[in-house]
Amino acid sequence: MDVQADLIRRLESGFSLPTLSMVAIRLVELASDEECSVNDLASLIEKDPSLAVRLLRIANSAFFKSVEPAKTLKQAVIRIGFQQLRIMALSISLRDTFPMGIVKGFDYERFWRASLYRGLMTKSLAEQIKNCNPEEAFVAGLTLGVGFLIFFNMFIKDSGEEIDHRLDSLQKLLVWEQEKFGVNHRQIGAAALHYWKFPDSIVECQEGFLRLPDSSPLSSICELARNMSMSLLGKSKDFHDLYRDAKDWFGLGGSAINVVILSVFQEVDAIAENLKIEMDKEKDLLGLMEKANRALSSISEKISMMQLQRGGIEPPSFETIKEGKGGGQDVVSHTLQAVAHEIRNPLIAVAGFARRLSTTLDPESKGGKYAQIILQEAQRLEEALSQMKA
Repeated sequence: MDVQADLIRRLESGFSLPTLSMVAIRLVELASDEECSVNDLASLIEKDPSLAVRLLRIANSAFFKSVEPAKTLKQAVIRIGFQQLRIMALSISLRDTFPMGIVKGFDYERFWRASLYRGLMTKSLAEQIKNCNPEEAFVAGLTLGVGFLIFFNMFIKDSGEEIDHRLDSLQKLLVWEQEKFGVNHRQIGAAALHYWKFPDSIVECQEGFLRLPDSSPLSSICELARNMSMSLLGKSKDFHDLYRDAKDWFGLGGSAINVVILSVFQEVDAIAENLKIEMDKEKDLLGLMEKANRALSSISEKISMMQLQRGGIEPPSFETIKEGKGGGQDVVSHTLQAVAHEIRNPLIAVAGFARRLSTTLDPESKGGKYAQIILQEAQRLEEALSQMKA
């Protein structure tokens, strides 16, 4: 029998997989029972006090955006909903199954931090695009990398192997895993989620990236959220990456993406506490603003260069006009087109982000002051660009 197929078959039977909470597993069964009542679910959840408290807090958090607080487990069950309750409980149990901190070189804390941002990004994108359930999208995003946790435990943790840090893309990492171990972490993730009875729509997201752009709406949103969360956490040099893919894939404008980004930071504290994930929201937000500031510096350099060379016959060295011919008005025309393409769009993205952010932060806080500085610089550059086009 094929080694890979045999391993996947055994994983789908529970081989080498961590054991989830019995209450969470029972919730899956009850939530799928048409005769199950709110009282039945609440009575079961009460048997796990930690799970009960966390589900009640989640029901009352910004995650569900409700005005009236849920005061009882019954009210929490109704608010969360039967189907969403089971996958939320499974997600909490899954998080509790793995340690925190750094173990054998693997930073579990960073992993869950990235997973939480990705989950919240997926949820917020689903709310904007309106093509799948936001709470289900959150769980799909949160669990997208779970296969790597299991892969690490199975093949890396006690073997002395090290993952090449040059494998900076998902595709390269999966190829390395496949060649070295005969299976990749996304295949393991799909098998594990199937065993734990997560919905098929969430299981499908594990390999949905292989079928882009023809994958399911949920798979596509998960992949977009993965790319955006990588940009947010500093793995991409270009701030505009946060906006470009959203525009290309779903036609989302800068205003919608600003809503997505800020809603993630507004919700992250409450959901992180209930999932027992350590976060430093202010540090991450300042990091994102620093990325925006670097983007402004790059834009400023390009505008300065354009102003110096505007009257000359040599066009600036933008990719779009490297093959420009002649001088005079042809060069000026090509130059302004390049400016509109290479400067205007990212400048609008940064300026819009800064404007939106400045209305949500205390102007006297470190973040608030930084946002004002970015906004003022963006406005200055917008005026310079406008004058140059006049």
